[in-house]
Amino acid sequence: MHPSFVPPRRVKIGDAAAFAGTTPRAIRHYHEIGLLPEPERGGDDRRRYGYEDMVRLLWVRRMADTGIALDDIRDAFAGSAPGGSAPQNSDDDDIAAVLERLDETLVAQEAELRRQRTAVQRMRTQGSRAGLLSDVVTERLANVPEGSLRQADLDTLLVTERIFGPLGAAIQATRFIALAGSPDLRAESDRVDAAEEALDDTVAVDDPRVGQVAAERHAFEQKLEAAMEEAGLDEGDEALLDSWDAGEISDTGQTSMSVLEAVGKMPYDFSPARLRCMELAVELGARG
Repeated sequence: MHPSFVPPRRVKIGDAAAFAGTTPRAIRHYHEIGLLPEPERGGDDRRRYGYEDMVRLLWVRRMADTGIALDDIRDAFAGSAPGGSAPQNSDDDDIAAVLERLDETLVAQEAELRRQRTAVQRMRTQGSRAGLLSDVVTERLANVPEGSLRQADLDTLLVTERIFGPLGAAIQATRFIALAGSPDLRAESDRVDAAEEALDDTVAVDDPRVGQVAAERHAFEQKLEAAMEEAGLDEGDEALLDSWDAGEISDTGQTSMSVLEAVGKMPYDFSPARLRCMELAVELGARG
């Protein structure tokens, strides 16, 4: 055979990396974690890789490409016979366990990818950030006329979903459905919201305006509730609660914190007067 066609008995790390489809840095990492044994070194004290080293490196790359964690690959190779390049039959049970865990992980990843793609498709269809909310919330908003939801509505639903989960946000969405279908209700909502916002830090807690705005809020909430009942939206809320009880709605996306912790970590720019107004409105609602 012509000398130029005779392959080298050992190669440097750069050539080994190129052949295996990886990088010298990755190979050095394999050495550091004990996944790849240290090879012989040449006269220049640099690593030289032989045939067995290359075969093992190829197996490592193939296993890593399937998503198996490097620690699991190392464990799979731990029982190999000296000089062996692939796990022996005695390690089949260990490999099967690794593959079972990997398969479960991939199933979960596929489900997450489907969820992400659904959200992207919803955003493309709806042209808004509503597609980023949970499925149950976006489904609740599906029949709302285009352009009738405001960014502030979506912001509120996003915060509610983070604190109370998809069910809480989906029920709150009923409010925005009713407002979207009634320009008069929306206008009155805007007026009451503006009155509340006017209760800033310059307004004393015992200012008469506080009680007046609280009464206006209570009256509006009664009118809004009546409108939702008349439109049959309360039946949708009951259906949501039934789905929740049946386990058809999950807590996906809900914070792992308790509601109290979540509320405590969410900043609110409410003045003492406005907070007092909210308290009074709640008290009025409790009295019926």
